[in-house]
Amino acid sequence: MRIIGLTGSIGMGKSTTAAMFREHGIPVYDADAAVHDLYDVGGAAVAPVGEAFPGVVQGGAVDRELLRQQVLGDPEALKRLNAIVHPLVGLDRQTFFADAQAKGADMVVLDIPLLYETGGDARMDAVVVVSAPAEMQRERVLARPGMTPERLDAILAQQIADAEKRARAHYVVDTGRGLDHARSEVTEIVNALRARADAAPGPGSVEAQTEPGH
Repeated sequence: MRIIGLTGSIGMGKSTTAAMFREHGIPVYDADAAVHDLYDVGGAAVAPVGEAFPGVVQGGAVDRELLRQQVLGDPEALKRLNAIVHPLVGLDRQTFFADAQAKGADMVVLDIPLLYETGGDARMDAVVVVSAPAEMQRERVLARPGMTPERLDAILAQQIADAEKRARAHYVVDTGRGLDHARSEVTEIVNALRARADAAPGPGSVEAQTEPGH
């Protein structure tokens, strides 16, 4: 079973692209959704996060905005948070892998926003980067409730630049050219990955046969 990393900076259309992979019957693991569950009432992260960041637990759940205020721009605070959350996400992801294998999936997609930033790309058989023009990205993000230019700039400062992500990617999906174009690109990527798997099965062979950025 091949592990495909799906990533991209904020506002690039990653969630929409993930849905396109699901249309091909490929299981997709959404790291953000997993974290939401961990932060929700009864979630495994609520108690340790509340202890590490006093005041962020409200009504039995982690208030993501209050947590964001405590960690944004503070590398040490972010490191403490990741030390709590990443192992819990890892356990959840193992359950996802086991379920996908039991169902006979030939590949899975891991939707991970900070894949390159955390070094997770090293564990992928291939990486797909979702991208769009910077002005379109900014317009999309600033249309979100509560988003400000200052907050967007702070988020982007924590992410590797889109140009670098594109250069390091095995495949790029451009959502700036419309949904039909992006869907066509996803279909081509899925077909290419499956063709390479048939030709040279085994972890890592995708990287060996695919030029970065294509």
